[in-house]
Amino acid sequence: MIDDARAVGQRMYEAFNAHDFAAAETIFAPDFVSHPLGTTGAESVVRAWTRFHERFPEVQVIVEDMLIDGDKVAVRTSLHGLPADVVEQSPPTMLEIFRVRDGRIAELWGLSALR
Repeated sequence: MIDDARAVGQRMYEAFNAHDFAAAETIFAPDFVSHPLGTTGAESVVRAWTRFHERFPEVQVIVEDMLIDGDKVAVRTSLHGLPADVVEQSPPTMLEIFRVRDGRIAELWGLSALR
């Protein structure tokens, strides 16, 4: 379970960084829930990633820490490639917790230091 959870987390950040939106279908469960965005389904992730990359095309998410406990993964990341007028600290930090089910991300909670 730990290896599966780590692998799907790494795939999510790699896909985001590569602008590989099609990968969302294999990373997120069909009934995926994003609690911060109040959205469901992998297609909601594609829409969010697309909007974010349209606004910040150079952004890269770097995983700083990943902790796994059963089916839950907590990740601290830093965001690189953002314009200086958008960040409160350099680089800004995100904290995300997600739950993995059957090798896919089923739920996600998160906080970010972006304004």
